[in-house]
Amino acid sequence: MSALLRRAEQIHDLSRDELVCLLSGREYDREIFAAADRVRRKYVGDEVHLRGLIEFSNICRRNCFYCGLRAGNRGLGRYRLTPEEIIGLARKGREYGYRTVVLQSGEDDYYTVAKMCQIIRELKQYGLAVALSIGEKSGADYAAFREAGADRYLLRIETTDRRLYEDLDPGMSHENRKRCLRDLKRLGYEVGCGSLVGLPGQTIASLADDILYFRSLEADMVGIGPFIPHMDTPLKGAQGGDFLLSLKVMALTRLLLPDSNIPATTAMETLRREGRLLALQSGANVVMPNISELQYRRLYALYPGKAGADESPEESRAELCRKLEGMGRTVGKGYGSRQKLYAREKAGRRRPGAARRENS
Repeated sequence: MSALLRRAEQIHDLSRDELVCLLSGREYDREIFAAADRVRRKYVGDEVHLRGLIEFSNICRRNCFYCGLRAGNRGLGRYRLTPEEIIGLARKGREYGYRTVVLQSGEDDYYTVAKMCQIIRELKQYGLAVALSIGEKSGADYAAFREAGADRYLLRIETTDRRLYEDLDPGMSHENRKRCLRDLKRLGYEVGCGSLVGLPGQTIASLADDILYFRSLEADMVGIGPFIPHMDTPLKGAQGGDFLLSLKVMALTRLLLPDSNIPATTAMETLRREGRLLALQSGANVVMPNISELQYRRLYALYPGKAGADESPEESRAELCRKLEGMGRTVGKGYGSRQKLYAREKAGRRRPGAARRENS
């Protein structure tokens, strides 16, 4: 197994069966995390890129069984921010030092294409990279957002198991989800994908398929988080995801996508104290601190007990910077775009004479 990990660290390739083997046991976890950290350092360095997260609406037309924002949750107080409020928060984020803002919401039809394009154009005037996380849209909508200046789009596949996806996401099509991701790649976005670990009925083999899907998509960012059951959803009695298994899926994703951006997700911190720091030591290089106002942050209840829900944006950033300094990591000063160093490295090896030069 150690030889397998050394090979994965060197050539960034594992078969489905090899991934299943590594995911199934616990004996080699430390070696996996250490290898992922070395690959992270080699390809993306010691900078940690911070993205300012703005959760601007918790209204959603979908009814996903695992999500606290689902339309069928009648116990949740709903809100939506005006375009002016969103822009104001983004301006504050720029003052805090964020170079990227992530606009995230449920699938709320109030925000038309025209409204979103207005917001995007305004934010670009402040020198911000703009990432959107607003769900499934048409190819024409994605093109309009891109034309307005959106740089990145985050859309988790959630699971590559089509049956499981369609069972847990009623009225949604797994093929349409993949169509959205293909459209985003075609339009030139930096595309973020990801999955939930620990969904009821999920298998280790399907987690291996998730990792291979991220690689086939050439995802620019991959967010992995444990499933945390919400009391106001149909899955309230489910067991939930395992922290170490989630961390291992993330670490193996780093081995196969060495230069992609991988966040230390808030769900990791929710499940395990200092979970984000452990993720940063196991292959992650991005954190997305929340810059929404506290009264809204508490209502954006994807899952219960969300870490940082009671911290102000200033407190959250200051504490995070202190912890990063203690780890010997630095806050990235640029936009933190994916550099695709591994792709260039592979291309160099394929050029005629490249192997000869490397061995001379």
